[in-house]
Amino acid sequence: MMKRTPTEIKLQQTSRILQVSFEDETFKLPCEYLRVHSPSAEVQGHGPGQEVLQKSKEKVNIVAIEPVGHYAVRLIFDDSHNTGLYSWELLYDLGINASLHWQRYLQRLEAASHLRVSQDSDKYLV
Repeated sequence: MMKRTPTEIKLQQTSRILQVSFEDETFKLPCEYLRVHSPSAEVQGHGPGQEVLQKSKEKVNIVAIEPVGHYAVRLIFDDSHNTGLYSWELLYDLGINASLHWQRYLQRLEAASHLRVSQDSDKYLV
């Protein structure tokens, strides 16, 4: 598999979109999407089946982006979540498979009987 490194990461705070550009692709990833798919143990758990469904994150925003070596960024959200390290591979996967990941998330919310307030950012994930 080809190692991909972003050429640009740009936060559009007003629209709550993180634009991640790779050599051959540019993804517009809503902050809500990134927050609910955080790679942190708080969200993913410590093993299969331990994931914690993130609810009511429609209006979450990123307040800071911190580089971590030459392989990842730490996204700091305005709900105080800051423990996820988003590797370049993860950001690419979240971009290229956004529709699939988003549909699974919406199905999990529905199964938990959680009503999500749709946002403008939804158009980036369909």
